[in-house]
Amino acid sequence: MAMTLETKRGIDELSVEALLRDHRFIPSGDSRYEGEEGKYRITRLATLQRDDPEAFTQASKDVGWRIPS
Repeated sequence: MAMTLETKRGIDELSVEALLRDHRFIPSGDSRYEGEEGKYRITRLATLQRDDPEAFTQASKDVGWRIPS
């Protein structure tokens, strides 16, 4: 299924912390990380990391690896 412009805009509006949280804690096989949308989410996260590595590192520390309650 092709990704809609609305979905793309929604991803673009997510903070690096929100994208990292999704990437780490959404269960494997979730449709948000399948197909075109999944590729776009990962590319967007990589772009945010490249553009501001310090903010990415801080967001990574803030998110951690524990499942949020």
